[in-house]
Amino acid sequence: MKILGIDPGMAIVGYGMIGVENNNIELLTSGSIQTNKKLDDSKRLLEIYNDLSLIIEKYKPDCASVEQLFFFKNQKTIIPVAEARGVILAVLEKYNIPTFSYTPMEVKQVLTGYGRADKKEVEQMVKITLQSENLPKLDDTIDAIAIAICHSRNCN
Repeated sequence: MKILGIDPGMAIVGYGMIGVENNNIELLTSGSIQTNKKLDDSKRLLEIYNDLSLIIEKYKPDCASVEQLFFFKNQKTIIPVAEARGVILAVLEKYNIPTFSYTPMEVKQVLTGYGRADKKEVEQMVKITLQSENLPKLDDTIDAIAIAICHSRNCN
């Protein structure tokens, strides 16, 4: 099974696709969609739509797990992130990809056993799960991989 994990954002959308077979998890691809802050929001959302469509067409995931907006410290970013998440969900629906949502706390709980784990603890569990020290540098991409791993553990 191929699971696409997505960490939504207006500036950066992290993504990570894992392959799961017989409890073995392998990272198939990962990266980010980064939009130009100088463009209007509508153009940035279209860029997310188009780039995610290309990723889906190329890698053909069986399902997707998307971070759910739960709590935001920065009130200025919640609406753009929610708009980006809406576009992401629309793309996934367009391609008939079953979609599941997890809060950051749920992802941390599943990966580390503690819902308030910090980013380093989550990153360490992603490394252990993938049996690799070489992870992408971008936190958004690591978060997306963690979201995919979370779903792999919840769907078994």
